Amino acid sequence: MIQNQLPKKGAKVVVAMSGGVDSSVAAGWLSKNGYNVIGISLQLHDMAEKVDNEFGTCCSLSDINDARRVAEALDIPFYVNDMETAFNEAVIEDFVQEYLNGRTPNPCVRCNEKVKFKKLMDWALDLGADFLATGHYATIQWNAQQNRHELHKGGDDGKDQSYFLFTMKESDLAKTLFPVGNFEKPVVRALAQEYGLRVANKPDSQEICFVQGKSYKDFIEERVPEEVLRPGNFVDANGKVLGQHSGLHQYTVGQRKGIHLNSLEPLYVLALNAKSNEVIVGPETSLFRKTALVKNVSWINEFELGTHLKAKAKIRYRSKESPVEINRINEDAVEVKFEVPQRAITPGQAMVFYDGTRTLGGGWIESLSVH
Repeated sequence: MIQNQLPKKGAKVVVAMSGGVDSSVAAGWLSKNGYNVIGISLQLHDMAEKVDNEFGTCCSLSDINDARRVAEALDIPFYVNDMETAFNEAVIEDFVQEYLNGRTPNPCVRCNEKVKFKKLMDWALDLGADFLATGHYATIQWNAQQNRHELHKGGDDGKDQSYFLFTMKESDLAKTLFPVGNFEKPVVRALAQEYGLRVANKPDSQEICFVQGKSYKDFIEERVPEEVLRPGNFVDANGKVLGQHSGLHQYTVGQRKGIHLNSLEPLYVLALNAKSNEVIVGPETSLFRKTALVKNVSWINEFELGTHLKAKAKIRYRSKESPVEINRINEDAVEVKFEVPQRAITPGQAMVFYDGTRTLGGGWIESLSVH
């Protein structure tokens, strides 16, 4: 029997409150349903920094103020923890360095893994809480037959966020709640109205929080010395020089914009070579590949990966799942073979594995070949 995890009423729950409608309703639902709720927000930016909130952000000063007002409306304790240094080191510096290395990072997964869940769980336990709750659209289910907690997709397919949570462990799931995980977004907004929360109509976050109002190019160029941003060559798949680019950080696999080369057919970025500082370009058909090397693999429920595993995989958050065979190389790495070629498999992005609605785990795309 598989059932959703739901604690006994009266349990003490720390809720990570970002200031958005999802985490606000998570706190509201728990509070209205008889749980002892404490709200916590993370300060990830300089509090003196002005971040435009027009399109929705995460953890800016205005978001923390929104979270505080929600806590006041719900009459629950509220705390702010300064995580600016840890966020800068684990997420922002990683973001910049990955682009300089010719990779395309996923800072939201890094933030969940290195900052949010890691520290929030510690604080929750320090406060004597039984559970940590967030506003993620995912579900935690108890599999009685297997005697384990499992991470499953959220009830709203269009909002499911299990992709961002693949680094969680079963021990984390046993102490974590996703109160809005089974809800659809309109239901969440309706509950926010019912609870009298001012964030009921607040827009969802659309951009990476620390790059608000800037291009990735401008953000990176502001943070690194000019001499680091070296020009290099555009080359074709055979190594023929086609022209010159002004820095690897401006490109990602699958990109067409910004390639100012004369060609009879549209050219796309096929790969980035940080060692030679080259951008390899070619026709769109060359973007479709069937194999990838995935490293730093993490499994939610520990199990022995034998010769191979049949599953489905996503190569980015908005991509569709596709059948794969996962072959173990060592404790840290696997080779993934897709049944159907995938467009723009991108080093630096997370690849996440599924069995039906269950999230098995995932890792980081290293290259398109095991060699």
